Amino acid sequence: MRRKGFYLMCSLLLLMGCNNRYEPKEEESVFADQEQTVAEVDTMNLHRQAFQKQLLCNGRLVAIRKADLQCPKQGDVLQRVLVQNGQYVNQGALLAVSDTCDKTTELEKAQHDLERAKVELQDKLISLGYDGDLANVPADVLHRAEITSGYYSTKYQMKAVRKALNDCRLYAPFSGRIANLEARPHQAGTKFCTLIDDSFFEVEFKILEAELAFIEKGQTVKVSPFVHEEETYEGTVTEINPTIDERGLVAVKARVKNTSDTLMDGMNVRLVVENAVEQQFVVPKEAVVERDGYHVIFLYDPKTQHAVWTYVDIAYSNLTSFAITGCEKKETELHEGDIVITSGNLNLADDTEVRVSEDK
Repeated sequence: MRRKGFYLMCSLLLLMGCNNRYEPKEEESVFADQEQTVAEVDTMNLHRQAFQKQLLCNGRLVAIRKADLQCPKQGDVLQRVLVQNGQYVNQGALLAVSDTCDKTTELEKAQHDLERAKVELQDKLISLGYDGDLANVPADVLHRAEITSGYYSTKYQMKAVRKALNDCRLYAPFSGRIANLEARPHQAGTKFCTLIDDSFFEVEFKILEAELAFIEKGQTVKVSPFVHEEETYEGTVTEINPTIDERGLVAVKARVKNTSDTLMDGMNVRLVVENAVEQQFVVPKEAVVERDGYHVIFLYDPKTQHAVWTYVDIAYSNLTSFAITGCEKKETELHEGDIVITSGNLNLADDTEVRVSEDK
């Protein structure tokens, strides 16, 4: 019995010893997990700089020069159509030709009539005592001879036929792009196409009456198509309509140069008008979070390596940044050189330990 009791006591002591060795390992595991959850953040230093205050508007592009072209001879059948939609043509380019069979025959007849009238004019001058050299004939004598010989009327008939033949051809009145092409070869029609000069566009947009002080004639605007937001074109304000409509809006026009083939007549665009506001603390929008209805940034304390919860007010905003100040209600202040956490801040709390990214 004593021996059994001795073995039982040894087993209990051994079991207790095993439990004592296990507990420190569990605590070490907890601390290791805590070390792994230290947030990694990016930071920036606060410095006063110019903030680009932005006015955002929507508008629509309108070609400054555009013309609806009619078929060369309305009612005549088109012989050839030499262009297609989207094609760029230079001023004076031949676009279409209508049926010229009758006009060609008339031209040939007019040429024969003119040759015969020239012979009769020569005979008339010889009968008047001149050798036929027109340079030696007085102007008044030559003029009467041209009329009586029929040369005068035949010459003008020739010009009329040539004009009629030329009217069977349609030429581009200015350089531009073919749009809304309706005409087809071997068909009669009236409207041919729309010719659009797409080198420059006008864009009209509306601003609030309260925003009038923000914009002026000659100011630069940035224009981006809705379908290609990554592309930006520069324009210039050309008109500010001196009338406020019933909704309190003012119409503004800007001219935009088309530096690529992307911009099109009728395209919807977004406009950004910028004005610089000097001496502002500027941070990316990602640096500001909301807590309890207030705007908050986290400052980084390099001594403690902790995040410091700091209330702020937003003075200005644009597409990418905020201009911030200390919070008036919370009586907080910002200072030149403060280190602001710009990423990894969504789940931070006050006095949270953080680690600055090595890429910084």
